[in-house]
Amino acid sequence: MPYIVRRVLQALVVLLLAYTVAYVLLSALPGDAVLARYGNPELGLSPEQLDAIRESYGADRPPLERYLDSIWSFLRGDLGYSVNSGAAVSTLLATALPSSLVLAISSLVVAVFLAVTIAFTASFGGAVWLRRFFRGLPPLFVSLPVFWIGIMLIQVFSFQLGLVPAIGATGIQALVLPVLTIAIPIAAPLAQVLLRSIDEVRTQPFVAVVRARGASTSWLLWRNVARNALLPTLTMAGVLFGELVGGAVVSETVFARAGIGQLTAQAVANRDTPVLLAIVVFASLTFVIINLVVDLLYPVLDPRLRAKTEAPASLKGAVR
Repeated sequence: MPYIVRRVLQALVVLLLAYTVAYVLLSALPGDAVLARYGNPELGLSPEQLDAIRESYGADRPPLERYLDSIWSFLRGDLGYSVNSGAAVSTLLATALPSSLVLAISSLVVAVFLAVTIAFTASFGGAVWLRRFFRGLPPLFVSLPVFWIGIMLIQVFSFQLGLVPAIGATGIQALVLPVLTIAIPIAAPLAQVLLRSIDEVRTQPFVAVVRARGASTSWLLWRNVARNALLPTLTMAGVLFGELVGGAVVSETVFARAGIGQLTAQAVANRDTPVLLAIVVFASLTFVIINLVVDLLYPVLDPRLRAKTEAPASLKGAVR
């Protein structure tokens, strides 16, 4: 129990720091979102009217007061209003979230599948050339920019092969290329960590003992090597979940998908600070929750860690 409480408190501290840093950086950006939106001479607004609009958004108050008020508003679920459209930020996020959530989950599943396929084929492939080829894939995938992957996928699968329409795709067809665009760069570090873990586990004495008892390669792989090698990969998967947010921005922009990524790009272009701050907080919250779940799962999956977390309590009982 103390371990869980400590991890939850650490997660809350990380969220507070992420919010504070995002708020300070966004406040320090040059330019005025109100002036950029309403300062067009064609609108014919006077300086007094612009000041009234700025006052309605609270932009005229002292920075510390605005910071504390924004924290209290976020805790109450009030994310403010978009300077560009005037719509509630919570409504904009609720509209964009389902599409991005489907894209993120699908990309993570495909990335894990690619990483496992690459790592296991590179370690247990039948031919030497096949193992070498798959070992060379992760460094190649890591070096590929996300936007370049998206453009090349459109060029090959849409223009050359005609398998997926570049414009007007619906349903699963609309997910294929964006998912691959995000999954390929995420699968690369996952495969590298899994490969390194498999190589380390295969050198352990218990593997030689199991093999000496006549265990087959498949038994050794799934019942012994994979179970021990997946723990570091689980941590990497939690860390890389943040890449899904950055990848979604590029992927949704390249493929013109409505979602959190496209909302972020529009907010950056319009200097829409309330929307950007809400997106940063949402991304940080998602990232912290994923990593908190991974940390809490570690003692469950690894008995050695569970014994370490339980050891202090048992020692205190023994002393008493």
